[in-house]
Amino acid sequence: MSGEIIAQLHNLDVSHRQGYDVRTVVHNVELTIYQGECFGLVGPSGCGKSSLLWVLAGLNTQWSGGMTLLGHKITPGKPFTGSLRRDVQMVFQDPYASLHPRHKLLRTLREPLKLLKEQDIEQKVAEGFRQVGLDPALMTRYPHQLSGGQRQRVAIVRALLLKPRLLLLDEPTSALDMSVQAEILNLLNELKASGELTMILVSHDADVIDHMCDRQVLMSRGFVLG
Repeated sequence: MSGEIIAQLHNLDVSHRQGYDVRTVVHNVELTIYQGECFGLVGPSGCGKSSLLWVLAGLNTQWSGGMTLLGHKITPGKPFTGSLRRDVQMVFQDPYASLHPRHKLLRTLREPLKLLKEQDIEQKVAEGFRQVGLDPALMTRYPHQLSGGQRQRVAIVRALLLKPRLLLLDEPTSALDMSVQAEILNLLNELKASGELTMILVSHDADVIDHMCDRQVLMSRGFVLG
């Protein structure tokens, strides 16, 4: 592919630290991601896919090598700052990871917009609900009052509200039944069709990756096999 480079990784290793024990879980990754594509990372559980995604999201700073993201050269060991915190968003496998179980949905979703001093916050949240096919009346509910598919749609709304340039998707459909999984994948395909959003999708399901992604690589035991 050609076009603007959104992310570039060079000789990147990812580590996990447990007490004094440091273990390398991703090795020597070389990847280039381009504007507007959906890029897939496929492989079995435990192969390092999610660990790599968490580095791209700025959630794991235990890595070494080279990383350029949205034109910024990233320094190992330091969290994301400035525009990167808005421009890179993540949808987690478990929606509860991003939805506070004791807060109504509107309260959870409006917090990042308040921090950025956005205007017409409730209207923007309602528009986000409509974008993913949800009734804005659901904003007054708690996460446990929604179905699994509805919660995952809300998690996608939460990620999209800040209008990111890069959306990271960590097994976003693995916990859903087949009919709801198809709905979420169709929604993501609609977002992809706009051409303005770059996505990196992690999955152990090769069929999902084939359906969604323009390019893909296989990961095994921490290595990208191509």
